[in-house]
Amino acid sequence: MTLRNTEFRITFRSKTGRFYYYFAKDAGGWYQVTAAGNRHKATAEQVLNHVLPALAEIEPGARLKPGVQIAVEYMPEPVNPDKSERPAAPANVD
Repeated sequence: MTLRNTEFRITFRSKTGRFYYYFAKDAGGWYQVTAAGNRHKATAEQVLNHVLPALAEIEPGARLKPGVQIAVEYMPEPVNPDKSERPAAPANVD
């Protein structure tokens, strides 16, 4: 199986599941789609500037951005940055 960067989407949500934005890549490069559906070009460095602080643990159990959830989703079909597309809210699991 050959995996490509264009087949993944990195989604950011609040701890309550509120969608913030996602990053994806197409033939033109990386881009960000906001909760309002606006698309912005992004460099690989900008993607990392969002991902790394949210994942970094400054001490065990203490994250730089508490409450931010990041999901990396495999999307074998190209991600459509159309304003009508917005990731579904995750199911509430108690």
